[in-house]
Amino acid sequence: MTVEIRDAAPGDEADWRRLWASYVAFYRVAVSPDVTTTTWGRIIDPATPLFMRVAVLDGHVVGFAICLLHEATWVKEPVCYLEDLFLDEAARGKGIGKALLDDLVDKAKANGWARLYWHTDEGNQTARRLYDRYTEADGHVRYRMSFQAFRDGKP
Repeated sequence: MTVEIRDAAPGDEADWRRLWASYVAFYRVAVSPDVTTTTWGRIIDPATPLFMRVAVLDGHVVGFAICLLHEATWVKEPVCYLEDLFLDEAARGKGIGKALLDDLVDKAKANGWARLYWHTDEGNQTARRLYDRYTEADGHVRYRMSFQAFRDGKP
């Protein structure tokens, strides 16, 4: 199994929309079609701070990591927030989520980003197991925030 991790391209839209629909159903959120279209437009527009890395297996996008670069008050370098990481159900348990995170860590180091960070809902044990692998080593590059603490205003 060879997985390619790369930037999203315009030709990935149909696969992304399929995965996005699964994401919305999985997390039980309501998203209007115009939000989906606007999000896709922002992802592929190089002028926006939003970008997406995709995992491609057998010619199809099977996972994505949507990220937002932003400035922070405490550093001069950009900070990268991992907004969403999602995998097709058939792609789970094959190391593809780890490959997407490893890719983001490599990009952070190569681009001199001050931080790569994410939040995790306390109840999402699958994501916590994956993300927590990254909190122990090289903490200046990446860390996990508690989503509950974030929601409660306690960083």
